[in-house]
Amino acid sequence: MIEIRKGNSPLVLGLPHTGTDVPPEVWERLNETGRALADTDWHIHDLYDGLTDDVTTVRTPIHRYVIDVNRDPAGVSLYPGQNTTTLVPLTDFDGLPIWLDGQEPDEAEITRRRETYHAPYHAALAAELERVKAVHGFAILYDCHSIRGDIPFLFEGRLPDFSIGTNMGATCDPAIEAMTVARCEAAEGYTAVLNGRFKGGWTTRHYGRPAEGLHAIQMELAQATYCQESPPWSYLPERADKLRAHLTQILTDLKNWRPAA
Repeated sequence: MIEIRKGNSPLVLGLPHTGTDVPPEVWERLNETGRALADTDWHIHDLYDGLTDDVTTVRTPIHRYVIDVNRDPAGVSLYPGQNTTTLVPLTDFDGLPIWLDGQEPDEAEITRRRETYHAPYHAALAAELERVKAVHGFAILYDCHSIRGDIPFLFEGRLPDFSIGTNMGATCDPAIEAMTVARCEAAEGYTAVLNGRFKGGWTTRHYGRPAEGLHAIQMELAQATYCQESPPWSYLPERADKLRAHLTQILTDLKNWRPAA
C-alpha cells in the first residue's frame, strides 16, 4: 500500500496528501462535498518527480478524508484556537461537512483507520529515515505539501507561494532552514514566508529531532504556482516547469548538505 522509492542520499521526501484512494465503504458515506476530494495536494508527486536523483520518497495513496497521516494520531490539534482539520476530517478546508448526515466515523472506526493507514505510513517513513541515517549519520525529511492560496476558513488573505515550516526552528539545523529560505526568497516572481500560518505539521514536528541527527522541514506550496486551484485541478506544465527549477535547487542543496564538523 505504501509506495517507497529508495535512494541512498540523506534526503527523504514525504508525500502524505497526494493520494486520492478512498475505500468503497468510506466513499459511500461521503456527501457530494466530500466526494469532490477538494483538499488533495494535487499533482505534488508529479511536480517533485525526477527533480534530483538518489532521494528516497514515501507516499501513501490513501486520501486525507480517510485519515490524515499528517495529524497527531492522538488527535491533538496542531494549531490550538485556530480553525483546522482533524485526524479524520469532519469538514473540508472551507468548513463544510464532508459526510452524509449520521455517517461520520466513530472512535472505533477512527482507531481502525489509524491502525490500517496512519501507522503503516509512519512505520515506512521512520524506517527510511533510520536507514539513510545509518549510512550518513543524519537524515533530512522534506515534507511535500500544497494548498489553495485563498481559504478564508483557515487563514486571512492570500498564502505566499512558498510556506516553509520548521516549528520556529526546532525541527532542523539552522543552516537547513537558512539555505531553504534563501532559495525561496531569491526565486524571482514568487513570495515566501518562514513559519507563517503553516509551521510544520505533525510529521515535521514528530521527526524533526536535530540533536539526534534527524532534521525535518515542511514546504507548503500555493497550488496556483503549478496547477489550477479549482476543478478540474489541471496541472499547468509551463508554470510547473518554472517552479520545478527552483525546487530542484532546494532539493539539491538539502541532498548535498552536511552537518558542521
